[in-house]
Amino acid sequence: MTLSSHLQELRKKHQSLSEAVEAAQRSLGADDLEIAKLKKQKLQLKEEISRLSTN
Repeated sequence: MTLSSHLQELRKKHQSLSEAVEAAQRSLGADDLEIAKLKKQKLQLKEEISRLSTN
């Protein structure tokens, strides 16, 4: 897997997590702990994308 394709996959996962966070926040019975976990995963992906993009 090339760096470019790896970055593309990470961006897709980040976008998917963004959508999941938004959907969970709109949900009436949203679990705050689950939303926090999703946001943490999203941030970790963003940091990895940033790190790989600068190298």
